[in-house]
Amino acid sequence: MREQILIESWAVMRPRKQLLNAVLLASGGSLPDAFMTIHIEAKSLLTPPAGKSGVASAHAIARGSLETRIVILGSLLAGAVYTWFAGEDINWDWQNYHEYGAFALVNGRFGEDVAPGGIQSFLNPLAYLPAYLLRHHVGAPFWAMILGAIHGLNLALIYWLARSILGSAGNGWTITASVVIAAFGPMTLSEVGTSFADVLTAMPVIAGLGLILTANAEHRTHHVVAGILIGAAVGLKLTNMIFFVAAVASFLFAARPLVALSYFAVGAAIGGLATGGAWAWMLWQQFGNPMFPFYNTIFRSPEVPAVAIVDMRFMPRSLWDAVAYPFYWLIGHHRSSEGPFRDPRFAILCVLFVASAGASLFHRIRVFTRPDKQFLTFFAVAYVMWLLAFSIHRYAIALELLAAPLIVLLLVRILRVLQHKSFGTDRPAWNNFVAVALAAAIACWSQPADWLRRPWSDPYQPRLSGRLLEPATYLLIEKPLGYVVPLLPPGSRAYQLADILLPIAPGGSLDRRIRAGLANPLPGGVWALHFRGNPPRQNLLDDYGLQFDASRQCEIIQGADRVDVEACPLVLTDLRRR
Repeated sequence: MREQILIESWAVMRPRKQLLNAVLLASGGSLPDAFMTIHIEAKSLLTPPAGKSGVASAHAIARGSLETRIVILGSLLAGAVYTWFAGEDINWDWQNYHEYGAFALVNGRFGEDVAPGGIQSFLNPLAYLPAYLLRHHVGAPFWAMILGAIHGLNLALIYWLARSILGSAGNGWTITASVVIAAFGPMTLSEVGTSFADVLTAMPVIAGLGLILTANAEHRTHHVVAGILIGAAVGLKLTNMIFFVAAVASFLFAARPLVALSYFAVGAAIGGLATGGAWAWMLWQQFGNPMFPFYNTIFRSPEVPAVAIVDMRFMPRSLWDAVAYPFYWLIGHHRSSEGPFRDPRFAILCVLFVASAGASLFHRIRVFTRPDKQFLTFFAVAYVMWLLAFSIHRYAIALELLAAPLIVLLLVRILRVLQHKSFGTDRPAWNNFVAVALAAAIACWSQPADWLRRPWSDPYQPRLSGRLLEPATYLLIEKPLGYVVPLLPPGSRAYQLADILLPIAPGGSLDRRIRAGLANPLPGGVWALHFRGNPPRQNLLDDYGLQFDASRQCEIIQGADRVDVEACPLVLTDLRRR
């Protein structure tokens, strides 16, 4: 039995983003042929349509264009509305270094201050610039809603990827199921409308993967652009390197692996240098380490010890522990995150993959197409690298989003195997029902994490007292206090003394900067910043000959998370006076 199935797939690599008319020829009712034999009618792209078929093609393109606009608008709206309900972002990392990093970039403060955000002060701040500019130039809650709308575009990318990878199974029901699963991702939701870079850089990663999966041997431009996108994500945040390596691995199943990889590598170099090159050069010039203070066992900067800086808190304790992580998340055991969340996606993926591989072996048929294999390879390599390198759940947001179309893909592949073997024919209605039901179950069971938010009825709008309105020198003796620095008068200086991972090396350039600033006092004097109610850490001030001035009162700065900050005046110790 010979049948023709019309597939509508988006040609995002064409300048006008027209809809491709592709025909899947399934020979003899054979499932392997139905999956593996795809013929693209290239003539329809080169010659204008005629007659009724031309009218039908024009209508299909018009419908596709309208559908795309609706999806993009819906994605923007979903992100904005969720942010409005969720509240104002005041996450710990924003308090520590997101706010300060973008502030320092805009105001040229990296050469004046000393790591107010601790070790994270030296991370590329470019990814945190959109949140900073919106927060300071657009009123609440609209700044966050705009940011949330941008983050919402991840759903539009998942929609496009699902249409591209699902093939003949990519109808309205299965694509909707993919988008719903992605929309309720617990880590994704936790970062929508926040300053976190993970949800922002997930977009170029997903777009780059989509270009790889939809490219053929002749699409060299696709591979270059995919490299630019994923390389740019790495330049913005180094933890995205796992996706670069995964993309390289996926080319094992490309039509012409070496050619595709070469063009991808060129694009990746361009993208990485564009977003991270200038920052790496600045760090190299100042500290002799382009990724300072990380990887200092290689670069040997004298400013920090030559030891590996690795966060081991979330790493698996054994091989069986690593295998169990997806099932920990299923029951709400947050081994990979500071805060609680619940996520069934990765456990379901494990079960579906084993089932599909088992079905392939048992029935001796090919279940996966070449793009399927590339997608699976990308996901598996990225996940294993993430598990071995970080195991910090936020860094896997791109994988959480990509799990949505991958779940639906594996599900429809398994169902088609079972249906062909049991009934000799496809039952698309049954496939659609199972996909939608599974998506609904995943959405209901998922529980997002919470990184701290304030209600929009009480946005964070602190005011400084009169004694703090003059430029002064501030020594930060606790964390996180980086977000307070942009509130201080212009011309002030801020020096962090309390970072355990970044102790100030005696005699180093950072130590000399602090001592030079203290030797040239500003009109407002010298102050220590710490949390109200905590005992003052005098030991951090001893090396600089300073002590708390008991004759003057401390000033209070309203804290973002309702823990107020004290600014206490400092004076020279008796020994320094003599």
